[in-house]
Amino acid sequence: MLGILLQITTNTGDSLSQVVSAVDKPVEQSISLWDMVIKGGPILIPIGILSIMAVYIFFERFFTIQKFSKVDQNFMNQIRDHVHSGNIDAAKSLCKNTKGPVARMVGKGLLRLGKPISEIEGAIENVGKLEVYNMEKNLGIMSTIAGLAPMFGFLGTIFGVIKIFYEINLENSLEIGTISGGLYVKMIASAAGLLVGIIAYAGYQFLIHRIDRVVHDMEMNAVGFMDLLEEPVK
Repeated sequence: MLGILLQITTNTGDSLSQVVSAVDKPVEQSISLWDMVIKGGPILIPIGILSIMAVYIFFERFFTIQKFSKVDQNFMNQIRDHVHSGNIDAAKSLCKNTKGPVARMVGKGLLRLGKPISEIEGAIENVGKLEVYNMEKNLGIMSTIAGLAPMFGFLGTIFGVIKIFYEINLENSLEIGTISGGLYVKMIASAAGLLVGIIAYAGYQFLIHRIDRVVHDMEMNAVGFMDLLEEPVK
């Protein structure tokens, strides 16, 4: 009988120990991306709109610049052959049927043949400026987004701090729950704003680099065309 009681007591103690261990063991918690957005507050709405605008402008400009950068390697050689042979009409027709800023610049120069070199050069330069403007279209908006998105994030930080002090004043306490509730808004909004700003700035710089490469090719071909006009006709 005593052995049975000892066994029951031992089993009960083991069960209580397991219950206490289960209670004392911290429960792992995780937060989903959607919960983070909800915690971030309404300030994430304009940040989200800015991110969509930045992505749209990036890809729209990227494909546009990609089209501008395509240049037929034999284009200038064919223009040189036509000009040297005196077949200006064929050169003009080639420029008209060839897409790209270089063809449009050379075509404008061919239309000014017979006029002073400075006037031809000025006409080519004006066309080049228009081509660069078309490539840089809407890039200013992307640059603005790169600076504006972090500002919205900092605004969310301000709202988070205001919320903390308001609830502390309302409850007249410094409980950790009151402080952490405002910090959620503060940290998530700031992180989102900085992330969108970094992406927009990186995309802007990438596109500017691509435009610089296209402009360099345009200038080289423009100089080559002007040199062609000054070459003696064979």
